[in-house]
Amino acid sequence: MNGLKIENVVASSSMDRKIDLEEASRILEGSEYDPEKFPGLVFRVKEPKTAILLFTSGKVVCTGGKTTEDARTSVNKVKDLLNESGVEITTEIEVTVQNIVASYGLGVDLNLNSVAITLGLERVEYEPEQFPGLVYRLVDSDVVLLLFGSGNMVCTGAKNIGDLEKAVEHIKGELRGAGLLH
Repeated sequence: MNGLKIENVVASSSMDRKIDLEEASRILEGSEYDPEKFPGLVFRVKEPKTAILLFTSGKVVCTGGKTTEDARTSVNKVKDLLNESGVEITTEIEVTVQNIVASYGLGVDLNLNSVAITLGLERVEYEPEQFPGLVYRLVDSDVVLLLFGSGNMVCTGAKNIGDLEKAVEHIKGELRGAGLLH
């Protein structure tokens, strides 16, 4: 969809074995491991630009990618670096998308008070004193839309691009139907 910009893909995976994070921190150059502050190791992959969180259980979280392929590539890079240093990981790594965050510009300013009334209070949270955006929860979807007066929107909670596109088309249809989007 034109104008939809992926900002962050969060994915999870597993190395299918326990990982000694002290050893991994020596192998993964530039990684951060301070168990007093955080129970996992943080490793920043330069290309594609992502951050990997690696836990003793072998669980992995990848964040910061712009595509699901970025997450897959980053997790496999870490697996390869560990393998090259003698930490044997033989299983094929499965990467599961947990959340995709995207932005979208509607191209018009929105009166969020009118939007809140139009969309119905059962699906809307709008408290401008606490947060400048309107939170819209779609029915039958995990996608949540944050709408701002500028017409910019943040979409979160999607597991795939299709869910994002459906959510954007849905809100555009609702706003057009109410005469709030031309």
